[in-house]
Amino acid sequence: MSSKAEQLELFSREPLPRDASAVSAETAPSAAAADVATSAKDTHLPMERPPALAPNARWREVEAPQQAIGFVLRRSRRKSIGLTVNDDGLQVTAPNWVPLSQIDAAVIEKAPWILSKLRARQARQQQLATADTLWQHGGSVPYMGKRIALALNGGQRAAVFQGTPHFPLDGDTLILALPADADRDRVRDSVHAWLQQQAAAWFGQRLQHFLQVQQLTIRRWRLSSASTRWGSCSSDGSIMLNWRLIHFDHDIIDYVIVHEVAHLREMNHSKHFWREVGNMLPGFERSRNALRQHDPGTLPLI
Repeated sequence: MSSKAEQLELFSREPLPRDASAVSAETAPSAAAADVATSAKDTHLPMERPPALAPNARWREVEAPQQAIGFVLRRSRRKSIGLTVNDDGLQVTAPNWVPLSQIDAAVIEKAPWILSKLRARQARQQQLATADTLWQHGGSVPYMGKRIALALNGGQRAAVFQGTPHFPLDGDTLILALPADADRDRVRDSVHAWLQQQAAAWFGQRLQHFLQVQQLTIRRWRLSSASTRWGSCSSDGSIMLNWRLIHFDHDIIDYVIVHEVAHLREMNHSKHFWREVGNMLPGFERSRNALRQHDPGTLPLI
């Protein structure tokens, strides 16, 4: 292992050529990988210029085969072109010496992925616009593959789950120590805090199980709230697991944990790596395929 911690993220693609048009693998999978996700969603997306731009940023548009794509361009000292979709739309960071033609070409090449992410962003914004009625008494939240109800009780000192904490059933109730008229932000923050507590407990237990089975050790592990990855493992033996995995069932949670544990032996996504995953978790493909339908940045959709 190298002395410098090398990050490997879940579902990362093979390294791209090290030239000026290489796109950071942290944020943009190949165009081919996004084709399936976008084939049924080919409606035109409006491109909105942000109301204000940083001094070192500029707005640019490029004509892709699917439609025109607008983006905020920033120059930097990085060695490759990086593409990220966040709440402000598509952000492109490129080396100072790369010509605009190569930047445009990179955006066009990744157009299916970009548009799929922009559609997910648009859908999330639409859902958030109607979410006020969900963060309240009688609302509900996805938890470990089930849907649990929310109740508010200002007479309590702490949240109480009426059910088996790590083996919930649909309709189990999470009672929060909040008054009935608590605003949505307080309800949301309380629910997130409880979910993160459950994630820390359950993920830690399952991680320890697989480490013992494989007779491996790690330097440390922690929860993350990354918007682009479900998990990561660095070459120094540190593992991160996205707390939002707590929305999914046990099999999917186990898959992500096993994925990162396998990286302790194979810091790549080679056939040897997938053999390690399969040895620990036979039939992992179902969970992998199910998880690929979701983006960490869009969960929970409430």
